[in-house]
Amino acid sequence: MCDNTVNPDNNTPKGLNFVEEEVYNDLQAGKNGGRLNTRFPPEPNGYLHIGHAKAICMDFGVAEKFGGTCNLRFDDTNPVKEDVEYVDAIREDIHWLGFDWGDREYYASDYFPQLFELAVRLIKEGKAYVDDQTSEEIAAQKGTPTQPGIESPYRSRTPEENLDLFLRMNAGEFEEGSRVLRAKIDMASDNMHFRDPIMYRIIKTPHHRTGTTWKVYPMYDFAHGQSDYFEGVTHSICTLEFVPHRPLYNYFVDELADETYRPRQIEFNRLNLTYTVMSKRKLLTLVKEGLVAGWDDPRMPTISGMRRRGFTPASIRKFIDTIGYTRYEALNSVSLLEHAVRDDLNRIATRVMAVLNPLKVTIVNYPEDKEETVTMENNPEDPESGVHEMPFSREIFIERDDFMENPPKKFFRLAPGAEVRLKGAYIIKCEDIVKDADGNITELLCTYDPDTLSGMPGAARKVKGTLHWVSARHAKDAEVRLYDRLFDVENPAAEPDRDFREMLNPDSLRVVEHAKVEPFVVENATPGTKFQFQRVGYFTPDTDSTPETPVFNRTIALKDTWEKVQKNG
Repeated sequence: MCDNTVNPDNNTPKGLNFVEEEVYNDLQAGKNGGRLNTRFPPEPNGYLHIGHAKAICMDFGVAEKFGGTCNLRFDDTNPVKEDVEYVDAIREDIHWLGFDWGDREYYASDYFPQLFELAVRLIKEGKAYVDDQTSEEIAAQKGTPTQPGIESPYRSRTPEENLDLFLRMNAGEFEEGSRVLRAKIDMASDNMHFRDPIMYRIIKTPHHRTGTTWKVYPMYDFAHGQSDYFEGVTHSICTLEFVPHRPLYNYFVDELADETYRPRQIEFNRLNLTYTVMSKRKLLTLVKEGLVAGWDDPRMPTISGMRRRGFTPASIRKFIDTIGYTRYEALNSVSLLEHAVRDDLNRIATRVMAVLNPLKVTIVNYPEDKEETVTMENNPEDPESGVHEMPFSREIFIERDDFMENPPKKFFRLAPGAEVRLKGAYIIKCEDIVKDADGNITELLCTYDPDTLSGMPGAARKVKGTLHWVSARHAKDAEVRLYDRLFDVENPAAEPDRDFREMLNPDSLRVVEHAKVEPFVVENATPGTKFQFQRVGYFTPDTDSTPETPVFNRTIALKDTWEKVQKNG
C-alpha cells in the first residue's frame, strides 16, 4: 500500500508513482462521480509475458490501492489470430500473479453491436466512408510526418452509398481486403493517426464467440476507447507506444461521452528485458518452429514459462515494483529479475541434497551393512520449516567437480590426503583413487572419523571444505534441466538487421539425465514445490515430472555467474 503522508507541494500522498498521482488527483477532483474503474485488455492471440505482468500489476494494483475495480476485457477483434486456449491461459496467469476481476470479465465482441451502430451513425453523418483501395495504396497515400497525405478517390462518396457498401461488406458480399471503412478526419494532420484511420476491415474467419455473425471487425483504435466507454472504465492505462494514439482515442470517445463521464488514457513505459524478446510475433515464431518447447518453455519470458521454471508471483511483483513506472523507455537487466527470484526462493525453498555429476565414494572403514540417518535443516531462513531425515551409508555420491587429483592452492574440497566435512554428517579423508583402463577416475576410497557426527565428541572439529552428497544405496535417479538465458545477445531488438533466431543461446538448455537426489526430494516433489539443491541452485518439479521419472527444472543458480562472465569477457 502507498504511504499516505501528504506531499505539501501538491497535496498528494507521498510514495505514489506518476500514474497513481494522476488517478488520485482525479478522484480528489470528483471526476466520473468519484469512481475508479481500470481494465486489463489483452488480445487472446498468444500467452502473456513479463511485460504484460507489469501492466497487470498497474491495472489491478491501482484499483486495489484506491478502492476501485479492474475489469478483464479480452480484445478479441481479430478472429484469424485468436484462440480459446489463449483466453484460458490469460485467466490462469492473472490469478497466479494474485489478482482477480470478480464478475467483471468482458470481451470487445460484447460491444460489436454498439460499435457497428456507431459506425453506421458516423457514416450517415458524413464522418466515415468506404474505401476500395488496397492496404498498400492506402499506406502510400498516408504521406509522412513532414508531408501531408493524399485524399482517397473514394472519400467523396455519399453517405447513402457508403452505408449501402458497409452493410454489404458485413453481409459477406465482398472479399477480404477489397474494402475498408475509414474515418473521415484530416489527411493533412500532423498526427499520422488522424489521416483517415481504418475503422473496419472484412474478415470471414468465424469468431470464437460470435461465430459467423459478423463479416466486418473493428480496428483497435476504433474499438478500444469505445469499449472503455461502454464498460464504464474511468482510467485506460497503457504503454507509451499509445501516446500518439491518445488524440484519436479522445476523438472517438467524444462521439459518445458528455460532461458526466469520459474515460481517460494514461501511458507508462513498457517492460523491456535483456537477453530476451517481448514481441509476441517473435515468441509465436519460436513456438511454431519448435525452437522452444511451447509457450510455457521455462526459457520463455511468458508468465506460464516463468511459473513452470519455478519463479514465484511474489518475486515477479517485487521486480516490477523495483523497476517502477516512468514516462521513459528503459532496458531492464534480467539480473534484477533473477535477484528478486533468488531472494524470494532463499526465504521459502526447502534445502535438500542432489548430485548432478556423481562420483562414487566408498568409505572403507564404515561397516558394509550399516545404515543410519542424519538430520537436515529444511530452511535456516525459516525457523518454522522443521527438519527431515536423510540416509547415510558406506557408499555415497559427491559432485565430480568437488574432487581434484592435483588441486591448486586454496582448493578446499576433496583431494588426495585432504579432509572435508560431508554436510550434516561426518568428516572424511581421501586415501586412494580408483581409475579405469583409460585413466578416468571412477571411485574414491576414503575413511571417516566416527567422532565427527553432530552430538559426538569431535563434532566441532573444523575443516575448510563442506560438500553435499547422497547415499548411493538410497539415491533416486532424476532428470535435471539446466536453463539459461534464451538469447546470447543482451538486446536482440537493437540488431534489426540480424534474424533474431541467429541470436538464440545454443546453451540455453542442458539436460542431466541421471542426477542423484536424496529420497526426500522425490517423496515431496509435488507441483510448485521449491527446493534448494544445496551448493547447486534452486529447482522445482517440472510439469513432466512423475514419481517414477522425476524431472526438475533449475529455476536459478545460487549466484549470478552470468554477469561476471560477461564483464570478464
